Amino acid sequence: MPEISRFLGIVIKMFYDDHLPPHFHAEYGDFRIKVSITTLSVMEGRFPPKALGLVIEWASLHQQDLLEVWQKAEKKEPLGRIAPLE
Repeated sequence: MPEISRFLGIVIKMFYDDHLPPHFHAEYGDFRIKVSITTLSVMEGRFPPKALGLVIEWASLHQQDLLEVWQKAEKKEPLGRIAPLE
């Protein structure tokens, strides 16, 4: 699964050919979540509250970028990187 961003110990990834709805995966230590790009809600998994807040903050800043990466993944194009949370 290609990594598209990394910040503060959080890794953001996206699968090629993943199922709808558009989403991304986040990892933090042993925690894993799947987050909807359109609603920014957790679809699956759990995260510590502070780390979850950082993921949602980052995703809200890059929601359009995430949708563009999702479209690239559907076409099997290189995904590129999205800037980390600063």
